[in-house]
Amino acid sequence: MFFKKYGDIVVGVFFMALSAGMMVMAKMLPKSKVMEIGPDFMPMVIGAITFILAAILTVLNIKNMKMRTAEIDESSIEDCDYKRVLLSALLVLIYVFVLQPVGFLVSTLVYLPLQMLVLSPDDQRGKKQMIQLLVIDVIFTLVVFFLFRYGFKIVLPAGIFTINL
Repeated sequence: MFFKKYGDIVVGVFFMALSAGMMVMAKMLPKSKVMEIGPDFMPMVIGAITFILAAILTVLNIKNMKMRTAEIDESSIEDCDYKRVLLSALLVLIYVFVLQPVGFLVSTLVYLPLQMLVLSPDDQRGKKQMIQLLVIDVIFTLVVFFLFRYGFKIVLPAGIFTINL
């Protein structure tokens, strides 16, 4: 009952602490001597965005706690789908370990549709939705690849395929 009542606040505080630690550790990275944007840029951006969103989550839930406490009913809260949570965590771990040797393009093109499939509701797994997921996967992967390659001038892991785009 505690986590059902205070869960969003606990998660918000956890992610504020996690993102603060991430930003502190990002500042410890060595500065780039070649270009203006160093290796600390993206972790700082992600950390700042995560901190802001977690703070908003925490503040809004503290503000609305009285209203939420009255709404909580044991039967209205769904149980966690542990199978999807564990499968999602397993996919992330595999992706992290495969990213360097296989490369960003191949590993991301395989990981994203699998992750979206795991997270999609059971009734949203038809042929049409799978095609949409694959189109989103290809577009997102290519946009991120070209953004990092030409926008940020950061080369993502090439892995087994060396691509000179």
